[in-house]
Amino acid sequence: HYDVVSIKVAPQYQDAALLGRAWSQPVAARYQQAQVLFQPNGSLCGPTSLADVWRSLDRPDATPDRVLEGAGVCRLGFCMGGLNLDELASLARARLGRKVSVLRDLAEQDFREQLAHVSDPGRRYVLNFDRGPLFGNSGGHFSPLAAYLKDEDLVLVVDVNESYRPWLVKTHRLYQAMDTIDTDSGKKRGLLLIE
Repeated sequence: HYDVVSIKVAPQYQDAALLGRAWSQPVAARYQQAQVLFQPNGSLCGPTSLADVWRSLDRPDATPDRVLEGAGVCRLGFCMGGLNLDELASLARARLGRKVSVLRDLAEQDFREQLAHVSDPGRRYVLNFDRGPLFGNSGGHFSPLAAYLKDEDLVLVVDVNESYRPWLVKTHRLYQAMDTIDTDSGKKRGLLLIE
């Protein structure tokens, strides 16, 4: 548990007008057109995030099962303990046929520089973060980033957990959630950059 004020009480969290502006950005529009999938169980946030990325890249039939097909991980549609950032990167490389980079140990300024490219149609980002610094209750998670509203300093997180759904957050709070240790790997969380 983190002693923080949940971002759910922030006025911009799921503000309809701001979300509308975010969804109008080029990459966010691709996610919206592809119809965002939500994870079928709590362990599949990583594969579901990759399925949503794939769908946004003109693979409308992508699903978490298709992402996992023949990968040798998460057998029977369940990832025991979930996947860490490096494991998800390996899965993305094997299934998406694109260049995948792991961006870890980023300073906040480096993170902000990456956010400047979130709306680049040739890129997709998947964030690995701990919910604790954002919502109070800790738990590792993956979700795509789809837009950055620079003037408001807000990031659109396409949360693949249906009970949260997509939301907006200030960059500093999102950075704090990413700049945590994954207890499974003992490494910092970070971003996948898919090009």
